[in-house]
Amino acid sequence: MLHMLAAAGVALSIVGQPVQAAGWPSTPPPDRIIIDVATVNGSGCRPGTAAVAVSEDNEAFTVTYSEFLAQVGVGASPTDWRKNCQISLKVHVPSGFTYAIAQADYRGFAHLERGATGLERANYYFQGMSPTQFVNHPLSGAYSDNWQFTDKTDIASLVYHPCGELRNFNINTELRVNVGTSDPKKTTSFVAMDSTDGSIKTTYHFHWKTCPR
Repeated sequence: MLHMLAAAGVALSIVGQPVQAAGWPSTPPPDRIIIDVATVNGSGCRPGTAAVAVSEDNEAFTVTYSEFLAQVGVGASPTDWRKNCQISLKVHVPSGFTYAIAQADYRGFAHLERGATGLERANYYFQGMSPTQFVNHPLSGAYSDNWQFTDKTDIASLVYHPCGELRNFNINTELRVNVGTSDPKKTTSFVAMDSTDGSIKTTYHFHWKTCPR
């Protein structure tokens, strides 16, 4: 399993590219963005197993997990079929700017025996505000390969951090695996957002705008 995850990490190098919402250019602030991890909770990410980094161009930030894997079958416990991770981030933005998340790219690796199914789902929101709806991305076995899903938000639906307020940005991510018609006594199926070398990352793309003076 570790060998397959390492191979997936090599194949999934991330190239940072600006995300421009249609009809509205996004110009990032010139000063450096700093993101601190406030809290990490969930069965898929013990404290210390999730790391955050901001791209040099301030266009995006990435989250890397080191223990985020759901599995069923040989070697799995009864609760391993579902893993979740809740991360609360403090995003320090230069004065005069605010941001929304225009796009999220989720990457990982899955090995599903014939008859088994998997699911990746996520949402995010600013503290004290309504969360976005969970977006579900299913996988079906037989499958043994990298996976990538992208959630995009229309320009009219972007939710910006309120200017001048301190609100954490919260991310909820979940992985599930269902035995289905596969044989859990002889096989193992898993879905992972787990990186052995830091190459598999979830990328959140900013959309910037200036605050009213």
